[in-house]
Amino acid sequence: MRDELEHVGITVFERGWLSSNNVLLRGDAHQGAVVVDTGYWTHAEQTVALLRHALAGAPLRRILNTHLHSDHCGGNAAVQGAFDCGIDVPAGEAAAVDEWDENKLTYAATGQHCPRFRRAGVLKAPGEIQAGRWCWQLISSPGHDPESVALYQPELQVLISADALWENGFGVVFPELEGESAFEHVGSTLQAFARLDVRWVIPGHGAPFADASGAIDRANRRLESFVAEPLVHALHAAKVLIKFRLLETHSESWQTLCAWLSTAPYFGMLHERYFAVMQREDWVRGLVDQMCARGALVQRAGRVFNI
Repeated sequence: MRDELEHVGITVFERGWLSSNNVLLRGDAHQGAVVVDTGYWTHAEQTVALLRHALAGAPLRRILNTHLHSDHCGGNAAVQGAFDCGIDVPAGEAAAVDEWDENKLTYAATGQHCPRFRRAGVLKAPGEIQAGRWCWQLISSPGHDPESVALYQPELQVLISADALWENGFGVVFPELEGESAFEHVGSTLQAFARLDVRWVIPGHGAPFADASGAIDRANRRLESFVAEPLVHALHAAKVLIKFRLLETHSESWQTLCAWLSTAPYFGMLHERYFAVMQREDWVRGLVDQMCARGALVQRAGRVFNI
């Protein structure tokens, strides 16, 4: 699959779960190349190195962000500085980027960091954009993020789905954590994807895959479980926030981890909305114990380690 994608000018840098995948869309000498998403800020130096190696001196004209969660745009500033390229963001995020409103951009709410960058344009869905050798359709894909945009190339039958569709699910539905109804948006996005003729899916995390219909079926079943039991989604979201923190820091003392979680508003919202009957630290200990039992983390001598 990767060889076939390379043949049509698409290079996928599959990253670890701390950083989103980066998708390089190669152009000719006139058009230049475009990269979709740039990963987390702690991997920015590596992202620049990957692009330099792949481009081998060819220009990078633009960064396209599917959405502005920190693991998808944290490398923007470094890549923009290295290649002097423009950045296009979803239209609904333009004002927040221009003002650098970390509340609207969710960096304050998640307790995560993203270096400030300058945008040049916007992605309006539905619409089209020339990116690399091909013209791509822009598809509104709300749910995980209300402004998320997917890219679809009908001739190649390639869908760049970001976190709206993975091979086994989709990203946390963050608006639900704020009390907004968003599960139906996940469903409508999956329906929109199901109407496409897709040969390859390039997700925001994980390897590219070919069975789009199977992935959509699995995602719909996961969505049904969240709709039936919102508490299941809330537990999942809390564990994702803990895991992301440990992916970044590798290990934390118990006191440091609890202190960080106390400053992450999304985590506080989850506790207050769903688990307020438990003391915060007892709840966190229970979550970490569950994650250790499943092999996602390990505890030793008062520290919690990512594995």
